[in-house]
Amino acid sequence: MAIIALTYKKLVDRDFKILRVIEREMPRYEYVPIEVIERLSKLPSTHVQASLYKLNRLKLVKRRGGDYIGYRLTYLGLDMLALNVLVEKGFLKTLSSTTLGVGKESDVYTGETPTGELVIVKFHRVGRTSFQRVVLARAYAADKPKISWLYFAKLAGEREYRALEELYKVGALVPKPIAYNRHVVVVKYVEGIELYRYKNPIDPEAMLDKILDTIRKAYVDVGIVHGDLSEYNVLVSIEGGEEKPYIIDWPQYVEKDYPAAEQLLRRDVEYILRFFAKYYGVKLDVEKVLKFVKGELESYK
Repeated sequence: MAIIALTYKKLVDRDFKILRVIEREMPRYEYVPIEVIERLSKLPSTHVQASLYKLNRLKLVKRRGGDYIGYRLTYLGLDMLALNVLVEKGFLKTLSSTTLGVGKESDVYTGETPTGELVIVKFHRVGRTSFQRVVLARAYAADKPKISWLYFAKLAGEREYRALEELYKVGALVPKPIAYNRHVVVVKYVEGIELYRYKNPIDPEAMLDKILDTIRKAYVDVGIVHGDLSEYNVLVSIEGGEEKPYIIDWPQYVEKDYPAAEQLLRRDVEYILRFFAKYYGVKLDVEKVLKFVKGELESYK
């Protein structure tokens, strides 16, 4: 079983209460003093100390010694808080033993809801490799350079979920959003293969049409640009003998009125068209396609 699921099973209500106190106070302290944790948790000192020892051993918090004893959350601690809410609210029952994928800024697992529905559970890890890089690269982070990784991880989760909600409403090919809490997003499972590994398409032209239609819906109907589209974040699913390319990974989207939005839109379009031309022999005019996805043309053919 995954370390996340194994760790979750070892926690009790008292542990979650203390984790919530630390989370709440982290904007005020680099390491939350143990005295503050005891006061706000309203638990006996011996209970707090026993729980903190356990949480530190499980690597859910990091301890600071020296002139004062304090604690801060780790990503694993944040995972536990998010999972606790998702489980308590009935959105999630189990988590898979292995990851579907580990990226620079996310870990992805499969899971099941209490009704047995298969889902994908994505844990955002913003800043895992370079917090400064996130601040420089992400439009939503650029004006908040002093905010912690905790804030950005939660913001990434909320942004992705809200984007998927709006995209799904207008019929864009994205995974159906189910729930989110903090930095964790739960979506309906898509049985698919990444575009870069998809070797023998049934109908590459129709598949490209669907991708461009989703880019258009995002821009025209929702008012956003993916901003990092490539063959690595398109999942090709075969449904009823038809290829359906689902576009995933939306937390870095920008609004269409963002200064660099048109530049990012062009990059997304050019990248996808280049891939389809190189690997599937489908060639389209970039300028016509750009006008189509911006709603200026009804067709690019």
